[in-house]
Amino acid sequence: MAPDVEAPLLAASSKPATAAAASLPRRNKYPFFCAVLASMTSVLMGYNVAVTSGAQIFMAEDLGVSDAQIEVLSGAINIYSLVGALLAGWTSDRLGRRLTIVLTNGFFLAGPLVMSLAGGYAALMAGRFVAGIGVGYALVIAPVYAAEISPASSRGLLSSLPEIFINGGVMLSYVSNFAFSGLPVHLSWRLMFAAGVVPTVFLAAGVLTMPESPRWLAMKGRRGEARVVLDRTSDTPAEAEQRLQEIEDVVAAAGSVAGNGNGGGGAWKEVATKPGVRRVLAIVLTLQFFQQASGIDSVVLYGPRVLAAAGVASNTLLLGLNVVFGVAKASSILVAMALTDRVGRRPLLLASTGGMTASLLALGSVFTAFGGARDDAALAAGAAVAVVVAFVCAFSVGIGPLAWVYSSEILPLRLRGQGAGVGTAMNRVVSGVVTMTFISLYGAITMAGAFYLYAAIAAASFVFIYACLPETRGRSLEDMEELFHTK
Repeated sequence: MAPDVEAPLLAASSKPATAAAASLPRRNKYPFFCAVLASMTSVLMGYNVAVTSGAQIFMAEDLGVSDAQIEVLSGAINIYSLVGALLAGWTSDRLGRRLTIVLTNGFFLAGPLVMSLAGGYAALMAGRFVAGIGVGYALVIAPVYAAEISPASSRGLLSSLPEIFINGGVMLSYVSNFAFSGLPVHLSWRLMFAAGVVPTVFLAAGVLTMPESPRWLAMKGRRGEARVVLDRTSDTPAEAEQRLQEIEDVVAAAGSVAGNGNGGGGAWKEVATKPGVRRVLAIVLTLQFFQQASGIDSVVLYGPRVLAAAGVASNTLLLGLNVVFGVAKASSILVAMALTDRVGRRPLLLASTGGMTASLLALGSVFTAFGGARDDAALAAGAAVAVVVAFVCAFSVGIGPLAWVYSSEILPLRLRGQGAGVGTAMNRVVSGVVTMTFISLYGAITMAGAFYLYAAIAAASFVFIYACLPETRGRSLEDMEELFHTK
């Protein structure tokens, strides 16, 4: 928002400014509160995914877990999340977005609790499985709810909140790794997992104070309730009426019947019959593929290993630098949050993927130039830290949050819940493949070769975005159906 006009200004000059300001509707803060509360679940998701980054050092020492087992344990949560991602669309279309978020918190309570009490590798995998289901649910439902509760004026900002909170959770997991690293080995990693259990109960209770998604209410024929929610979450009464009319038009066009609960099958038939729907689904799947295939989770989950290969020897320093990466990643999301509704999705996506390509090439070059040269270990380590910070910043200012924003807003209403689930499944499969193969990959083609490969994928994502993604800034969700010909 623009700063207030200073008091000493002449009255004559201030009147036009005052009149102009009065003509602009004030932004409604209530949708921000709702989106923040829903997105808090994403903090737990980020925490549970990334906490193994530092915990693996101590688990290996305490339980004798091998590198191969660490590789599977770290990446398996992404594969397990497929269960949650594929069920989330079905669940949210039947129970509603709000109760689905409560269910997600339940998974984040049980999974980390099992892991913190684990006495062996099998119990660790069981806890990881339960937490993985929660990850899949969180990745689907938080962006969908944020997009559906938000007016067009702030949808980009509010739809970015889940990714912001995911990164907040990642940062907190790194802080937890660092904070508990000085404890006895058998206790340190258990407390790292247990720290994620406590907030779940409070978050689940808080979510019950939120309103249900107006679009879900309209799909179920509950027009009066949808109107009440829209009145509370729109900037003006006229906008509330317009949003309700647009939602009802889309629901009517989809042939929805109040409470029939089986619109999903008809929507999926459109994939085969409507080129516009196929195009949207292809964009969602490809965008989610590129978001993960460029190697971000290799840095998130194996940052200490990457830095150790560059010459950092101290565990304490490795975990401290991991916190730096987490802060940089979370801070960059705030830039995306501030700019997405001002600059637009497309420019940020192009800047992001271009920056990722350059930083990954630079990281590969660091390992090529300094690989094995212990005399230059300090220089190599410093260069690697700087380039990794650049990479996570480039990712988080664009494709990190905007892959979810763009995907959730272009899917037609009748396909949004289940379409988001399929997109999330793609995201998690690719992330699982990347994280379950990274140790083997750099063992086979060197650390430099691994990052050159990721750079090539990032470059391909730049070309895809440039050629295939139109700008969506300022459009209502229902207007997307005109843009992509999905009516």
